[in-house]
Amino acid sequence: MDPAADHRRRKATIYDVAQAAGVAPSTVSRTFARPGRVRADTAEHVRRVAAELGYRAAPLARGAPGGQSGMIGLVTADVTNPFHFGIIRGAEAAAAEAGYTMILADSQESARREREVLDRALPTVEGVVLASPRMSDSAIRMVAKQCPTIALNRAVPDVPSVVTDIPRGMRRAVDHLASLGHGAITYVAGPEASWTDGMRWRALVESAADRDLRVRRVGPYAPTVAGGSRASRDLLDPPTRAVVAYNDLVAIGVIRGLQQCGVRVPSDVSVVGFDDIFAADLVTPGLTTVAAPLRALGTAAVRNLLAVISGARSRVGEPVTVPTRLVVRSSTAHRSRKSTSPALGTTNVPGSDA
Repeated sequence: MDPAADHRRRKATIYDVAQAAGVAPSTVSRTFARPGRVRADTAEHVRRVAAELGYRAAPLARGAPGGQSGMIGLVTADVTNPFHFGIIRGAEAAAAEAGYTMILADSQESARREREVLDRALPTVEGVVLASPRMSDSAIRMVAKQCPTIALNRAVPDVPSVVTDIPRGMRRAVDHLASLGHGAITYVAGPEASWTDGMRWRALVESAADRDLRVRRVGPYAPTVAGGSRASRDLLDPPTRAVVAYNDLVAIGVIRGLQQCGVRVPSDVSVVGFDDIFAADLVTPGLTTVAAPLRALGTAAVRNLLAVISGARSRVGEPVTVPTRLVVRSSTAHRSRKSTSPALGTTNVPGSDA
């Protein structure tokens, strides 16, 4: 049976063309979306095989003359996380200002799904921003070889990146808790695959060491309110009086979980979050947090991506760093010498908190 005739009886896919032509699916994508990035003889061979199979590239993949689609992609780890709201808005505004349309995709905190999303998106976009990616560094570098790429909230070797100033933000948080009389801090960790989580823990350890404070780590937990609520149980034995959480959602969950156990925030336990999402000043007590300029992050990522698309040399050394600041609200207070919470015990000898 003629393989080409068999393919014509059904709609040929990019994978059919790749197999028949003896090339990778990404090469087929580039042949139709960005022909300038494929050798002329290879592109001619792919087009000939595609014609034999009856393959037709989607209009977006063909794009405008020169292979330009006028579209970029933004892949987020969790589109329902309020942390990404400002990033999305800033990214979309920067794309629209430059005359681009932005496609938004959600990887649902999964490296596998992230890779699947990119496999579908890369043929239709001129570049992509990976916001808090969960894939390995090597996988991200492979994406960057196929398409202009910016890593956001993660520094990846050999890939241009945009990050927040985590060390500065953590120093401000540690200084604040130390000024309130806390001699020890517990860190509630986020996802194991999160680069940001590792950086925040490292910054906390270094900042605490400079001030002779003790630290411990619990987790990992899901970066959600439910994750923080589960973490609250691990903060009671041994008891802690000062907490820095992976993000604001975890911090809010910690506060709720502690309150359900009869522990008062901030009288018994001070809690600090990260990111300053819109809900941080709506909860009770208002959350003290390290604020990141989320909209500015999205804007900076897209502008750097568009510069690379336009031919600018990629900045792959030090990442672009956006400043942070500490926003003090009501979830932190001076460390009490005594606690009325049975969950924490009735007394607290100086230096005994975890």
